Amino acid sequence: MSILSHDEITRLTPQERLALIEQLWDSLDETALPLPASQQTELASRLDTLEQDRTRAVNWEQLQALMAQRCP
Repeated sequence: MSILSHDEITRLTPQERLALIEQLWDSLDETALPLPASQQTELASRLDTLEQDRTRAVNWEQLQALMAQRCP
């Protein structure tokens, strides 16, 4: 495996750097990186809130539409 130096990375185009980031991200094994306790607590809290009132939940398409309105 060839490791890129900092200089080599900075010479990459933004698109090449994004592709590299994506490759690195996709190579991570989810089970090898457990959630920190703070994130587990936050996730449990959000799931509890959802279970208490599902009327506030939105699906993926609704969320995308909301985000498009807020961040055109």
